[in-house]
Amino acid sequence: MTEPTPSNFAAPWEAQVFALVVSLQEAGLFTWSEWADRIGREIRPTDGPERAADYGAWLATLETILAERGVAGSESVAARTEAFLRAAAATPHGQPIRLENDPLYRPR
Repeated sequence: MTEPTPSNFAAPWEAQVFALVVSLQEAGLFTWSEWADRIGREIRPTDGPERAADYGAWLATLETILAERGVAGSESVAARTEAFLRAAAATPHGQPIRLENDPLYRPR
């Protein structure tokens, strides 16, 4: 397997998903063997057609693991996704998207 480099990513979010997976593995949330098994099941499900082995599959696999391990449930992920989309819509072009730009943002 070729180690990903910035040119291997089609968009910045792909690099971020890759970095999250590496960081969470290094933090001990899962082993590389567990990751390989889980991403394999995401790409080649027993009850459906084979999916593309892309970073969308990485993200779906990561979200499933986070929910199963009680790190971030699907409701939490969905809420954060909606907040990010609102923040993106409120962010001027060319500026970094920050959750604080979400019109509904409330500091904790």
